[in-house]
Order: sequence, then C-alpha cells, then structure tokens
Amino acid sequence: MDYQYTTKKEGPSTIENAPIKLKVCGMKKNTAEIAGLKPDYLGFIFWDKSKRHFSGPMKPIPHTIKKVGVFVNASIETVIARIQDYELLLVQLHGYESPEYCAELKQKAKQVEIIKVFSIKNDFNFDVLKPYESVCDFYLFDTKGELPGGNGYAFDWGVLKDYPSTKPYFLSGGIGLNEVSSLKEFMKRPEAKYCHAIDVNSKFEIEPGLKDAEKLKEFKKEVGLKQ
Repeated sequence: MDYQYTTKKEGPSTIENAPIKLKVCGMKKNTAEIAGLKPDYLGFIFWDKSKRHFSGPMKPIPHTIKKVGVFVNASIETVIARIQDYELLLVQLHGYESPEYCAELKQKAKQVEIIKVFSIKNDFNFDVLKPYESVCDFYLFDTKGELPGGNGYAFDWGVLKDYPSTKPYFLSGGIGLNEVSSLKEFMKRPEAKYCHAIDVNSKFEIEPGLKDAEKLKEFKKEVGLKQ
C-alpha cells in the first residue's frame, strides 16, 4: 500500500487547526431551513428504495452550499440526468460502482466531483481503494449495515489508522450529538489528517428526510465547526 493521492493537503485536518466541513445528507422536507445553518454540503438521495428518496422540485440553495446527489448502482445516464436536473456539483456513489464506471462518469461529467463510498465494520482491506485513486475525488467511509447508508450507528474509526492514501475523505455513519466527544478525540489522531468533512444524517432526524435544525446547530457549536 504505497500509493498516494497526487493533490496532497497542507498539514493535518483537525478540528483545532483546519476548517473541517459539514455535509448534511438525506435532505427532503426542510431543505431551506437547514441551508440556513450554512453546511458546506447538502446531500439528496436519488435511490428509490430509500425512505429519504428525493424527487420533484428543489428549493433554491445558496451557491456557497454544494449539492451532492447520492446514487446506488444507477446507470450513468440516470446520474447525468439528475446532475442536469438539479445542478449537482458532486455525486456520491453508494453501491458497487467499478473504477471503470467512475472513469466513464468523470469523462462525461467533467465539472462534477465524485465521492466513492466504502462501508466498514470492524476491519477493512484498504487495497480496494487503489483502483479508484485516479477516478474519484473523495472517499466516504460509512458503516456497513443492512442499508447502503442511514443505518444509524458508527463503525470503529480506529480502522482508519491504516489509511494508506492522501485523498481527502468524508467520515460518515451514525454520527450525532452523542459522538461529539469521540469525534474530537478522533480528530486529534494521525488518521484524521485527511478527513475532509463530517457527514451526518439519521441521528439528526425528526423523521426520515426531516432534519432537526436545533440539534444540528448544537452539533456545529459543540464540535467547533464554522458557524
């Protein structure tokens, strides 16, 4: 595992000394309210089996917030159609999309950044990342569970001590207010150096797709994310 991502970030990305970003995923019912909290990313799920499946018109979102489309084994044509429909700036691939799939998507949607998701429980073979190094812009590490995301519990972040890449990644999987202390401790460790953003979803819901703005506001304050 001696490969490295070509665009190396300067210095460690810890909550104390770098602007860790926030992604709120599974948006559906109160997008404008959550956009008012100024997260860096808002995620919209375009997988019809999800309780948070998004369809129909989208409320206007400030250009400072990047819209992420979440897909699970969708055809490239479907992904490109949603990119065009909703002016997505990133796509998050949550299924079994191959490196070849990512390369083709990157070629056909050059302006869009690709997040490739990998699910972790108690261990992970980081060798599987190597073929994706040149065809995606970020990784996202989520909890392995019954569903592709939104399972509501965290994986063992200690697994990331063996992270071999310098590609920035999103940390996801059951992160809520109860995880603030653990999150602060994680961000002090070497494996957090390339943590680009914290991804939250189910732990901040009143119901699927409806986020609790007050809890999110408290989370941003407790963790020390930009207000």
